[in-house]
This record gives sequence, structure tokens and C-alpha cells, in this order.
Amino acid sequence: MADAKQQQQPPQTALAASGVWKTVKPFVNGGASGMLATCVIQPIDMVKVKIQLGEGSATSVTKKMLANEGVGSFYKGLSAGLLRQATYTTARLGSFRVLTNKAVEANEGKPLPLVQKAAIGLTAGAIGACFGSPADLALIRMQADSTLPAAQRRHYKNAFHALYRIIADEGVLALWKGAGPTVARAMSLNMGMLASYDQSVEVLRDKLGAGELSTMLGASAVSGFFASACSLPFDYVKTQVQKMQPDATGKYPYTGSLDCAMKTLKSGGPFKFYTGFPVYCVRIAPHVMMTWIFLNQIQKVEKRVGL
Repeated sequence: MADAKQQQQPPQTALAASGVWKTVKPFVNGGASGMLATCVIQPIDMVKVKIQLGEGSATSVTKKMLANEGVGSFYKGLSAGLLRQATYTTARLGSFRVLTNKAVEANEGKPLPLVQKAAIGLTAGAIGACFGSPADLALIRMQADSTLPAAQRRHYKNAFHALYRIIADEGVLALWKGAGPTVARAMSLNMGMLASYDQSVEVLRDKLGAGELSTMLGASAVSGFFASACSLPFDYVKTQVQKMQPDATGKYPYTGSLDCAMKTLKSGGPFKFYTGFPVYCVRIAPHVMMTWIFLNQIQKVEKRVGL
């Protein structure tokens, strides 16, 4: 009987018992959930980038994209988006969970204070951005390509072609062009997203007694808003730096992230950094919610199969 029972157990249980799987599991789950969420949210992200590049309102941008390029235009840069999630989200969610678990152990199993959660979120964001910056650069360029004059378009075929061309034309270090604001954006986004999510879960579930679905949706909405509000100024600067082209004399419009931020502040005031905030918030909040939902479902499936 015992032998028959052991034979019925899923083969993945051996993998679950291995130290390697325990180490990589948070990273695999984080990357997979982020990639699934990106497949759903890519059209909104495409509209957001075009708004930031001065193409018009959400309605006008959507109508123009449909009329000029069709439905497929909303998924331009999807390969880069998936690559970005495979690197950036894998690193940030995985490292956040690992660091959080270590901190909880050190805190004798007690919930962590919000300040400590925020610090872990900042750290995880920085780690993720360092890994994801090349794919993020490819994504921004692919999404912005159609807004450039025909002679200046790069015509990247996919994310890997974009990375190859960037290295061949500009050198390896160009993959981290705009990495400063990318890291700053990631740190601010993860501080808002991850810390507020965990804190909201504790409040909704433990103090208010909300159910699993209500807790997940409520916490995701809260974390999505704070992630948007904290990160959009950095996202705006990052987008401007990454998509800039030299003029006829070879001079770039900005010398760096700080120069871009100062010129933007001088020309448009502080609210210029929040250009496209409604669309950005609509894009971030659902992505956050779907990431957590997909992550929850992935973990349930793993539990059923013995992982």
C-alpha cells in the first residue's frame, strides 16, 4: 500500500524537496506572473508611451493607431515587454520575497513594520532594474519607433534584434542608457507597490476580516495607486532619455537624466512629470492586480502538484 501511494505522488515532489527549487521558486513564480500580466496589459502600455511622447490624448492615440496600423500596433514591442518581465520582474519579485522571508525570520515570525517593507521594496526594485534595464530600453525604442520621422526609425524586428543592434551601433554600455532613472523608477515603484500591498493585506485580512478575493483585489488596487504616484515622474524622465535622438549636429536634447528633469520642470512645471497619469495608473493598477492574481494561481497549482 505504501509503495502504491508513493507511486501516485506527482514526480515534482522530488524537485520540491531539492534546495535548488526552493531557491529559484520565488524568482520563477515572479517572472511567470509578470509575463502573463504583460500579455494582457501591453495595449494600454503602448498608448501610455505614445501619450508621454506627445501624440495626444488616450482617445486620439487609440483612434490613430487603429486607423493607421491596425490592432497589431497595440502589441508592438511585446517581445521586449516579455523579456523585460523575464528579467526585471523575476529579479524584483523573487528578491523581495527572499529578503522579506529572511527579515521575518529575523523578526521571530512577527509582521514587519511598514518602514522595513519599504526598504526591502526599494532594494528589490534596484536589483530588478539592473537586470531589466536592457530589455526596458529595447521596449521603449520599439514602442516609440512609429513616432519618429521615417528616416530616423530603427525598424527593430524583435527584442533580441533590438539588443543586437544597440550593441553593434552604440556599444554594450548603451544597453544601460537611462539606467539611472530606470533604477530610480523601479525603486520608487516597488516601494509603493510591494510595501503597500503587504501592508494592505495585513489590514484587510487580519484586522478587517476580508475574504481572500476581496483582500487580493483591495490590496492590489491600493498598491497600484501608490506604485503609479511614486514612479510616474521617474518613468517620464526615463522615457524621454531613452527615446532621444541626436540632431543634425550630433547633439542630444538632454545631457542626462538630471538635465532632462530640470528642463522639464522649467518648461512645464511639476505637473509635466504626471503627463498621462490616468492612463499610467490604469495601466499600472491592473498589471499589479493581475500579477498578484496570476502569482496566487501559480502557487495554488504548484501546491496541487506537490511543488
